[in-house]
Amino acid sequence: MIRPRLSVVIPVFNEAETIPELDRRLKALFLGLASLGGSWETVFVDDGSHDGSAALLEELARAEPRYKIIGFSRNFGHQIAITAGLDRADGDAVVVMDADLQDPPEVVQLMLDKVAEGFDVVYGVRKRRQAETVFKRATAAIFYRLIRAMTRVEIPADAGDFRLMTRPVVLALRALREQHRFVRGMVAWVGFRQTAVYYDREARFAGETKYPLRKMLRFAVDGITSFSVVPLRMATYLGLFAGSAAVLVGIWLFFVKVLNLGSVPGWMSIMVAVTFGFSAQLVMTGILGEYIGRIYEEIKRRPLYIANRETNLAPIERDVALSRRAGPDIDGH
Repeated sequence: MIRPRLSVVIPVFNEAETIPELDRRLKALFLGLASLGGSWETVFVDDGSHDGSAALLEELARAEPRYKIIGFSRNFGHQIAITAGLDRADGDAVVVMDADLQDPPEVVQLMLDKVAEGFDVVYGVRKRRQAETVFKRATAAIFYRLIRAMTRVEIPADAGDFRLMTRPVVLALRALREQHRFVRGMVAWVGFRQTAVYYDREARFAGETKYPLRKMLRFAVDGITSFSVVPLRMATYLGLFAGSAAVLVGIWLFFVKVLNLGSVPGWMSIMVAVTFGFSAQLVMTGILGEYIGRIYEEIKRRPLYIANRETNLAPIERDVALSRRAGPDIDGH
C-alpha cells in the first residue's frame, strides 16, 4: 500500500452540526495543497457520539474512500480519540485538529511549510481566542505557565492539540501507552525539532463546547500528574513550614512567659495549629491517593479504547483495533 503524504486526525463527539462545513473546508484544503497530488487521508474518530454524527461520517466515507472512520464502543475521551487516530494514521505527516473548526484547516499549509524547513513537530499557538470568556482565557494562561514551572518538559504555552507531526514522531508516540493521557505534553516529551505557527483561534462553528469546567479541571490534573511529582513533594514543604512555624511560636511563647508580658494564649493557638495540621494531612492524603489511583489503573493493562466499527480501513487494522492491549510497537506493528 502506498503511504499517503498527509493524514489528518479528527476526534468527533456530537458534532453533527459542524460536520458538513468541516467536510467542505477539508476538501478545499486538500484541493489547494497541490504538492500532495491527492495523496492524503482523514481519520475521523467517533468518540461515542449520539447526535447523528456517526451516520453523517459514514455517508461522507461512502462518497470519499480517503475518509476513514473509527467508531468507539462508548465515549473514551478526547485524548484517547487522538491516540486512536494516531494509531491508524499512515501519512508521512500527521495533523491533529478538532472537529469544531476553532482550529482553521487552512493553517495546515503553514505547518507543511515549516516541515519543508526541517522541523518534525509544528504546533499551533493561539494569538487570539474569539468568543472565549475572560475566565477561560485566564485559567488557560495560568495552567500552561504552572505546568511549565512544575515540569522539566518544555510544553508550549497557549498551544493545544492542533499540530503537525512527522512519521518518526508519530511512531514514538505510539510506544507511549499510559492510561491518563496528556498528548500535548507527550509530544513535547519525545523531543525532535519543534517550532510554532501562530493563528487566531476562531469561535466554535456550531454547537456547545465539549470541555466544561469539570472536564477542564480533570484535564489539568492529568497534565500535572503525568509530568510532575511536585505535588508529592508538597508534604516535605508543608512539614518544613509547619516545623518552622512551631519553633517560632515556641520562642514567642517562651519570651511571653519569661518576661511576664501577659497571659499565654491557649485555646486559639492550639485550634489554629490543629486545624492547619489536619488540613495539610487531608490535602496530602488526597494527592497521594491521586497518584496511587493512577498506578492502580496502569497495572490493570486494559486497552486504551475499544473500536466496534471501522470504515475504509484495511482488515489488518481492524484486527489490531479490536485486540490491541498494550498498543503497537515502535515500528507501528
